[in-house]
Amino acid sequence: MLLTIPELSLLMLAFLVIATFYSSVGFGGGSSYLAILALVLVSFFAIRSTALVCNLVVVSGSSYLYWKNGYLDFKKFLPFILTSIPMAFLGARFRLSESTFFIVLGGALIISAIALIYQTMGSKKSEEIDPQYPPYITYVLGAGIGFLSGLVGIGGGIFLAPILNHMKWDKSIKIAALASFFILVNSVSGIAGLLTTGTFELPWVEAIGLILAVFIGGQIGIRLSLSKLTGNSIKVITAILVLIVGVRVLLVNGLSVSF
Repeated sequence: MLLTIPELSLLMLAFLVIATFYSSVGFGGGSSYLAILALVLVSFFAIRSTALVCNLVVVSGSSYLYWKNGYLDFKKFLPFILTSIPMAFLGARFRLSESTFFIVLGGALIISAIALIYQTMGSKKSEEIDPQYPPYITYVLGAGIGFLSGLVGIGGGIFLAPILNHMKWDKSIKIAALASFFILVNSVSGIAGLLTTGTFELPWVEAIGLILAVFIGGQIGIRLSLSKLTGNSIKVITAILVLIVGVRVLLVNGLSVSF
């Protein structure tokens, strides 16, 4: 056991809160798990592996409930999935230095958040959908975000959702459902990539406690989303979460700036 029981209890509480907020907008919380685990775990491989597994647990439950409520449109989601899975696997096979890893992750999150904030501030209350994009765009987006998600060790929905909201690709709840399913398949692909390179490393005692915490938090968050949150609320929460985590990861974990 790498952590004391009090330390693990606090970590579980933090993960439960993160999973609750992130699952409410279709995310798994991987970016925040990475940032927190970097403070308490020494092994870089254990950090990536644990974050991916927790991600997978949260979005598995979310995807099921989105499907049950009719928001998972597999035919429309398929182009994203077909190109993202192999690229996430490829990205996970790359070995980045720890500082490079967090700089790439933080920078990508900040750009995504700014794009979504700009779109949300200028949006009307009624959600507009503008499907007038060439079909290849979905394949390109799936491939690019799939590779980036595998590279940094998260599911990629936190990158995909701001872009699709900015494009007015579909209603916010449908985009959240896609983000959740996108994270699910890419987390599986990313774990497979880590396994094939021998870099999958899980501290089992801590992992079991964290898996339990994120499962509970994820179930609370997705049910809150389906019953309470409006489309614009989902966009605002998404933007705030992405921006806060992005700045934190870039400055503290990537550039080693102390406050």
